[in-house]
Amino acid sequence: MKSKIIKTITTCLAAAFLAFAPMAAFTPTPAFADQCSPQVCSGNYPDSVKAGCGCSQANKDRLPGVIQIILNSIIAILGTVAVIYVIVGGVNYITSNGDTGKLEKAKKTILYAVIGLVVAALAFAIVNWVISILP
Repeated sequence: MKSKIIKTITTCLAAAFLAFAPMAAFTPTPAFADQCSPQVCSGNYPDSVKAGCGCSQANKDRLPGVIQIILNSIIAILGTVAVIYVIVGGVNYITSNGDTGKLEKAKKTILYAVIGLVVAALAFAIVNWVISILP
């Protein structure tokens, strides 16, 4: 039974990682430099397009953007895990059949999962705020 739960959680984590993987790696860059115009460097284009056109601003913003993508992906995975634990705790609460030990364990699971969700939301807000104020 435990191996089934571990396989289910691992599958959910893998699906969450694939769902929240940074899509910047898959954005196409211009193949030829003659396709680049001055509007690309000043416009709202992905950093990969700006870097392909030789814009200096793209390299300057690259590290904070990569850090933000990585941290936001980790936080999203942690939030997904917390939601899974809320569901598991709810199922355990429903199936406790009046057993006080199982009931208390389920309540603690739900409580800690909700605390984890709050921490993940705060971490998301703090990371994005700090990245936004970096020069």
